[in-house]
Amino acid sequence: MRLLLFLLLSAILMGCKESSFKSEWTKKQAPETFSVRFETTKGNFEIEVKRKWSPTAADRLYQLIEHGFYDNAIFYRVVPHFVAQFGNTDTIQLNQWRSVKIPDEPVIHGNKRGTIAFARYGIASRDAELFINLVDNPVLDTLDFEGVKGFPALGTITKGKEVVDGLYSGYGEKTMTDSDLYLRRESFYKSFPHLDIIKKAYLIAN
Repeated sequence: MRLLLFLLLSAILMGCKESSFKSEWTKKQAPETFSVRFETTKGNFEIEVKRKWSPTAADRLYQLIEHGFYDNAIFYRVVPHFVAQFGNTDTIQLNQWRSVKIPDEPVIHGNKRGTIAFARYGIASRDAELFINLVDNPVLDTLDFEGVKGFPALGTITKGKEVVDGLYSGYGEKTMTDSDLYLRRESFYKSFPHLDIIKKAYLIAN
């Protein structure tokens, strides 16, 4: 009986989480420019997004920020002299957003220091995980990876660049080989306790 009750409650909770996502959120168009503040365990930084650099990516980021997707997200991959990558590792939320694809776009603005772009793993796979260029990374403008060329930047840091420079980077690429990253967040964080976290991310007036 206890097991049955537990399973029933789990199903209800899972259903509530899934119903919190609405596909119509993904149809909202972003303003031509908008700004986002990230409050992190290292301090605050702000970015300005320019829709003309990568329109569909800017729309997706605007939608994600508007619905609190990056609250409690982890900077799970910080590689010195390369990138700081982050995302929400809740697989339920991530897969809900991934169910609505955004098309690939050409690189209009390059991966200069302080710019932000979506990570990807193949055709039409930019969805919810982002990276910030810690240095100029021109190779990412033309890199042909899994049938897609380049990583289009969509915005740049306007305040708090020193905060991003100070994100904990002692684990390097080691975090990317840990299967707990998406399967068991708490276990992952126990293995890498110094990683910085985004406490809250929200839109601010330009």
